[in-house]
Amino acid sequence: MTVLNFKATAALLLLITPPPMVAGENLDLLMDNLFPEQQPTYIGFDSVAREDIPASSTFNRKYLIVDFRFEAAPAEEQLQASVHKICMTMIKSRDVIQSLSDSGYDMIAVAFDRRTQYDCL
Repeated sequence: MTVLNFKATAALLLLITPPPMVAGENLDLLMDNLFPEQQPTYIGFDSVAREDIPASSTFNRKYLIVDFRFEAAPAEEQLQASVHKICMTMIKSRDVIQSLSDSGYDMIAVAFDRRTQYDCL
């Protein structure tokens, strides 16, 4: 293969190869697939740096808050059952756990509003 043909082939591959997904987009897709149109509805996530752990620590300082919303306020029993179901679904998904681990997360919390979080892991 000549140098010119190699360059043309490489340029063509760059044009037809889709760009790699950003970790956030990948996680959003994984979460959308885990929680397809059901109640509560998955609406997104926030990444938070843990300020209580010194930057020099060997522990990760990031945690993930996964946001869901109900159409109507649930009873306490349904809320607890939803937390359990969401947490277990994420923990059982190797793809989600691998993505979180690769991104440096060491904790997951579930939120149904802006005031309250429930820790999963």
